[in-house]
Amino acid sequence: MVTVPPMTPTFLLGFTALAVLLYDSVWPEETDGSVLTGISVVGSLASLATAGWFLTADTGLVSGGMSLYADAVVVDGMSLFFTALFAAVTVLVTLASYDYFAGKGNRGELYGLVLLAATGMSLMASANSLATAFIALELASLPSYALVAFLKGDRGSSEAGLKYFLIGALSSAIFVFGISLVYAATGSLVLPDVAAAFQGGLGGRDGVASVGVLLIAGGVAYKTASVPFHFWAPEAYEGAPAPVSAFLSSASKAAGFALAFRVFVEGFPLGAAASAGIDWALLFQVLAVATMVLGNFAAATQEKVKRMLAYSSIGHAGYVLIGLAAISAQASTNGDVMGAAMAHLFVYGFMNTGAFLFVALAENWGVGRRFEDYNGLGAEKPFAAVAMTAFLFSLAGVPPLGGFFSKLFLFTGAIDAGLWWLVVIAVINSSLSLFYYSRVVRALWFEEGDHDLDSAPTALYAALAIALVGTVALLPGFGPVIEIAQEAATALFA
Repeated sequence: MVTVPPMTPTFLLGFTALAVLLYDSVWPEETDGSVLTGISVVGSLASLATAGWFLTADTGLVSGGMSLYADAVVVDGMSLFFTALFAAVTVLVTLASYDYFAGKGNRGELYGLVLLAATGMSLMASANSLATAFIALELASLPSYALVAFLKGDRGSSEAGLKYFLIGALSSAIFVFGISLVYAATGSLVLPDVAAAFQGGLGGRDGVASVGVLLIAGGVAYKTASVPFHFWAPEAYEGAPAPVSAFLSSASKAAGFALAFRVFVEGFPLGAAASAGIDWALLFQVLAVATMVLGNFAAATQEKVKRMLAYSSIGHAGYVLIGLAAISAQASTNGDVMGAAMAHLFVYGFMNTGAFLFVALAENWGVGRRFEDYNGLGAEKPFAAVAMTAFLFSLAGVPPLGGFFSKLFLFTGAIDAGLWWLVVIAVINSSLSLFYYSRVVRALWFEEGDHDLDSAPTALYAALAIALVGTVALLPGFGPVIEIAQEAATALFA
């Protein structure tokens, strides 16, 4: 029996954002930023701890779930799993921002925007209505636009923020137009009612519903940086401050997939949708292939580390799309493969955030952005270089790191679903990623460089260490992660 309100993890993120903004308003002369950082980190940790408690304690939320606010919101295992992920990434990003934004001012606004975006992402994972989904998407997106352009004196940051905003506005219009068409065809915005309308027959409105589902898929593809709505990601990630790039490439991407998993599984059940001429599993198979191939091949041609990581994140979106592509109307493995995709996103949250935080550390040192600018950092800053090496090899799926296990379970689930050809393409792309990740490792350890790196930003190092611990701890701890993820995913198909 749950005695704490089920929405507490989400509320904690929102209340922490308000607390940060209130403190910054009352004491605007605060320049150190330690109190603001402390409030942000403690509030995010409280959200993480509460979500973790709900997931592991006998609360009945993981397998059952609870609908709230006239069925507009649902709290279940999947929403709690993703909220824990968002809170963990928020802890890392806000902690790292203490050093990265030192002397830049406006840190209250920065932390407030990050926490408000995380609140929107948590609400996206809990959306049980298409209206709630759109509101949550905008709550997550609007602060993100400001975060990308946060360095107003930096032309690259301002340009990236403008591009991100324009493309985001277009994708939001596409998404909400798709919602309107689905409402016209089904007469409801609540996902279970939409599913019931599909199962009962749409009465000649199949074409309208098909276009609506396609447009919603386009909105989701934008949020997850999937082909063909991927082109904003390299520009935004490269121009944004590195901690913001870490936040967007990990938490924001996971939020897009959380929304996709819930909307398509619960709102458009595959069997009923296919009978109406909407085979969205086939659509995601095509998107998975295109996203993997483009992301990895583009990453292999980059000369800047940050831009390489941006295209790499697109490739990883292709892997996670397998969680939707491998779903079939009768398969008993649906929960396993989707749960494996969720577990991969959880592992990805630590290793990808850690990689971008190393880039933030390099920028803090004044190191350039190209591969050769990283030459010799391993000899000068061994701990940071060891952490970056672990992150990159984990992203590539090298055993026995966490990324290997998450990909293994994901690919195994796809094979069980009969999509062996998709797994072959994924393995080839994953092997290619080892090439461009190894370029960074070679520069760190096998090339000679000459840097003057006297500074030791404590908070950035601490965030990097936490990300490393999270990545390494997943070696013995991946079993509980995959079990919770698969149990939560299986409950969606019940």
